[in-house]
Amino acid sequence: MENSINKIAVLTSGGDAPGMNAAIRAVVRSCVYHNIACVGVFRGYEGLIEGAFEPLDARSVKNIINRGGTFLKSARSKEFRTKQGREKAYKHLKKQNIDALVVIGGDGTFSGAIVFNQEFNFPIVGIPGTIDNDINGTDFTIGYDTALNTVVEAIDKIRDTAISHSRLFLIEVMGRDAGDIALNAGIGAGAEEILIPELNMGKERLLASLKRSKKSGKSSSIVVVAEGDQIGKNIFGLAQYIQENLEDYECKVTVLGHIQRGGSPSCHDRVLASRLGVGAIDALLAGEREVMIGIVHNKVVSVDFKKSLEGSSKIDTDLIRVADIISI
Repeated sequence: MENSINKIAVLTSGGDAPGMNAAIRAVVRSCVYHNIACVGVFRGYEGLIEGAFEPLDARSVKNIINRGGTFLKSARSKEFRTKQGREKAYKHLKKQNIDALVVIGGDGTFSGAIVFNQEFNFPIVGIPGTIDNDINGTDFTIGYDTALNTVVEAIDKIRDTAISHSRLFLIEVMGRDAGDIALNAGIGAGAEEILIPELNMGKERLLASLKRSKKSGKSSSIVVVAEGDQIGKNIFGLAQYIQENLEDYECKVTVLGHIQRGGSPSCHDRVLASRLGVGAIDALLAGEREVMIGIVHNKVVSVDFKKSLEGSSKIDTDLIRVADIISI
């Protein structure tokens, strides 16, 4: 099977995540190790349509393991969602004599890969790169650990101001459909309350919790809110509601936004990306197709693309219990 693959392309798609460069590096150097040509595709699926290819070798990816973002760039491609766009992409791949494709991204990236494989029977392997950690079939996604550390560091700094002025801070973190960042960062930063999409706490329960905190002697509080939480219309509306019902608190809002995506990847993300990058090439050489390479119980595994998209990863209910206990 190994001899049937002589040239592999790699791209990054969707939102950038720290560690994507480390994954690209691992894919390229694994190709070099196996005497396979490697091509980088710029701007994700849009680059496939445009034919934005560049040969990569071991030296092309030097000094990038420590860099955040993705040097191959990323883009969301509306044209790739059309049959005509995907046909253009396929023609460019065939013109370049590319035998297989490695895609690094999240659920949108994998959804596009599934359709492309079904239409053209083209070998594709995916690597989960998203800070949300919301992909099934893997314990961790590339970028998640770095994002957590970024959020905790930011909350630590905000707490200094909260304590100094006896304020209540609502801090919004990324997580439209998944509360992993909010839950873990909230525990790590000692938040009084954590609001996540998977668990509708309700306004009254939140108020009761904050009142208990005040009664217990806390002069300031931190509430971490996942952007997909449904308690309020948005975090600013929630802040107004709290202010109107808890006069003892001065309520402030901080939206961390895209600061969570950037920065040098943590050691954990660099190692994870390296393992998954090597695993992607191993899978292709073993004849695997339409799979994602993940990590489960510290072992590299292959997961069918469709299984990886079967709903978001389940929230750890034990962590919710931990958060409730240690926030008193």
